[in-house]
Amino acid sequence: MNDFENRYCYEYPRPMVTVDVVCFRQTCEGVRVLLIRRGKEPFKDCRAIPGGFVEMEEGLETAARRELKEETHLEPVKMEQFYCFGEPGRDPRGRTISIAFLAWIDDKDEASVAKIRADDDACDVQWFDPEKLPPLAFDHDKIIRRARKTFDEWRKMGKIEVGREES
Repeated sequence: MNDFENRYCYEYPRPMVTVDVVCFRQTCEGVRVLLIRRGKEPFKDCRAIPGGFVEMEEGLETAARRELKEETHLEPVKMEQFYCFGEPGRDPRGRTISIAFLAWIDDKDEASVAKIRADDDACDVQWFDPEKLPPLAFDHDKIIRRARKTFDEWRKMGKIEVGREES
C-alpha cells in the first residue's frame, strides 16, 4: 500500500452498489412495466427489474442504461434517478445498495418496443400490468410500487408526457 492508501483507505466492509431500471410504457390498455426473467441465481427464473452491478469507473446513469440495454436491448431516451434502496438483507449475496431509475416510453415509440428481447443474464422479457405482478426477485415489488407512485406524480406535474395527444 502506498502512503495515500494507508491514510485514506479504511478497512471496513463495503456494500455492493447496483442500479435497477423500472421502465414504464403507456399503452391503450394502461401503464405497463418491463420485467425480465432471471437466467442466473439468485432468484433464477423469477421475474425482476432489469439491473445489475455498477462498474468501478462508471457513472450511475451510464450503468443503468448499460444494464437495460444488455438485458432487454431497450435504449430509452427518458430516464431519471428516483430513489435509493438500501435495507440490509434485501439481497442474499450481501449488503447491497441499489440506485433506482425510472424510464418511460410512449406506446407510439414502435421502434424501441420492437427491439426489446432478452439477452445477457435475462432469459425472457415481457410487459406486465403493475397492478397484477407475478412474484418478483429481491425487493423489486417495493421498488415498482415506489416507481409507480413517482411516475404518477411526475405525470401530474407535467414532467412526464406519455399517452397524451399531440397538438
